[in-house]
Amino acid sequence: MTDFIFHLAQPFIAIHGSGQRFPVRRVWCVGRNYAAHARELGNDERDPPFFFSKQPDMLVPGGGTVRYPSLTANYHFEVELVVALKAGGENISVTDAAGLVFGHAVGLDMTRRDLQKQMQEKGRPWEIGKSFEQSAPIGPLTPASGPLPPARIRLSVNGEVKQDSDTGQMTWNEAEIIARLSRQVTLAAGDVIFTGTPEGVGPVQRGDRLDAEIAGLEPLSVTIA
Repeated sequence: MTDFIFHLAQPFIAIHGSGQRFPVRRVWCVGRNYAAHARELGNDERDPPFFFSKQPDMLVPGGGTVRYPSLTANYHFEVELVVALKAGGENISVTDAAGLVFGHAVGLDMTRRDLQKQMQEKGRPWEIGKSFEQSAPIGPLTPASGPLPPARIRLSVNGEVKQDSDTGQMTWNEAEIIARLSRQVTLAAGDVIFTGTPEGVGPVQRGDRLDAEIAGLEPLSVTIA
């Protein structure tokens, strides 16, 4: 028996090599965490990263088919390293942040770029450009004992490489991101953080296939419906 009037599904991410699943509490994303990407969008690379969120049920575990969203004619890919937390807290030190990491995955921060830019020009929050159905495909988590060492990160569209960089090029590394975000909100087990994308972002069309990979992690493939 329960006093809830109905049940809600628990968003989750698969765990590589395990039948268990990682329950997702919150989804955070870091903006402008690669200098070259900040430059390609006309932003100051010296600015510190900022955070925005997506709803947990906007994740697409395992990728697969993702529909082209409404309200946009400029739908962009952004490949990212994703960090999953097994514990949290507030005002976490960089030293302590490393011990909170459960594992890592390849993720896509799909973006309605035209809507994002419209909101930026009007000085309004640009959540509408980032937070929408199926906007966060994510591959299986690979368990880890701490931060991922610098690794090659790539994305191709229909076999043509569009993004090709290294996670070591992040302005703020994952421990620094966790520490900084914990000053803004209280983190907890089940939180996942998309850590930003390198340069090379661009639009996709219906029928395109996206293949994303980070060395040492399970790859992610998505087809735009």
